[in-house]
Amino acid sequence: MKLAILSKEPNNYSTKRLVEAAKNRGYKVKVFNTVKFALDLEEESPELYYRQKLFGDYDAILPRIGASITYFGTAVVRQCQQMDIYSPNSADGILNSRDKLRSFQILAKHKIGIPATTFVRDKKDILPAIQRVGGAPIVIKLLEGTQGIGVLLAHTLEMATSIIELLQSQKQNILIQKFVAESKGKDIRAIVIGDQVVAAMRRVAQGQEFRSNVHRGGRTEMVELSDEYKQTAIRASKLMGLGISGVDMLESNDGPQIMEVNSSPGLQGIEGCTKLDIAGAFIDYIASKVDYPELDLKEKLSVSKGYGVAEILIPSKSEYVGQTIIESGLREKDINALSLHRDGKVFPNPKDQKVLEADDRILCFGKIDSMKDLIPEKTKKRRKSKLKKLSTKDIQKMTPEHHEDSLS
Repeated sequence: MKLAILSKEPNNYSTKRLVEAAKNRGYKVKVFNTVKFALDLEEESPELYYRQKLFGDYDAILPRIGASITYFGTAVVRQCQQMDIYSPNSADGILNSRDKLRSFQILAKHKIGIPATTFVRDKKDILPAIQRVGGAPIVIKLLEGTQGIGVLLAHTLEMATSIIELLQSQKQNILIQKFVAESKGKDIRAIVIGDQVVAAMRRVAQGQEFRSNVHRGGRTEMVELSDEYKQTAIRASKLMGLGISGVDMLESNDGPQIMEVNSSPGLQGIEGCTKLDIAGAFIDYIASKVDYPELDLKEKLSVSKGYGVAEILIPSKSEYVGQTIIESGLREKDINALSLHRDGKVFPNPKDQKVLEADDRILCFGKIDSMKDLIPEKTKKRRKSKLKKLSTKDIQKMTPEHHEDSLS
């Protein structure tokens, strides 16, 4: 696998650990400064350039995009998606999580705990909005703040009104949120990868600070999450559209309350606290998706762990061509056919005696590992046909990695 990490900070802890984890697994990896890309838009031929050279032939990207470059960074991710380069977090997923108002709007539609939250613009709406979330004290949040920056605690109604009016006068968009008193000074950070919580820690604020972020001096401790907290974190990550995330939760009297879903969670605090190889888990997840791109898991939030829904293609040279569904042995592998798609027609609940043909697509429910075994390892994509059409001058403009590929 060839992996491109998109990051403006190649020397920070998280980026260096991700590079180290990829190399330890024998993968090729390189860090690219996200803002140094150029996007070429051409009919049926989207292209990326990095520092004026054609971007290499990468299997996957891992976006580590800061809030200051959200718009351009997600444009780069979207371009990679259009070029069939895998990303664990889509551009839309990053945008969903980065905008606090958007993320709470998404979560509010589902049965997931969130603190009572309101968003207003008119000065006359401020006092009624504060009363609707339970009155002072309240938490005031800038919509795009990170690492605890732009999060304020107003102890009185007068203080809250003054802060909100000041921020609005500076054209800042803010959220007014209920203060969960029983969780003051502490929260949970859960790292979600796919459909699992791979690590969790409790962050505890120090002194009079109510924000527990590690960047604000918060202390960390290991915590074993209950199934309720794990499922809340997993569902929140999936609803945002993220394959990898850090989910922050408050421990309230009513159960877990989502504070934020982070699409680029830092690794230093969680690895230091848990002593787990979280960076390696990121890389393993990406590699599994690159190896099995055809297995498009449409896992439902209520599906049991280890099981999922997937669409399996029957290639022309498959041993299953000419066999009936019962003869194929799918059921022995704990795989059940939900529907069969052939030449634009759909056969719901296909009978056991249905004969499989080349290019059939079967929507199945079953063990994820068993369904993966039915799919050949990915044949690495090369844009050789396009390279052959390029002139010598064009080839010289490519990144060194892409140039090597063209000679192989």
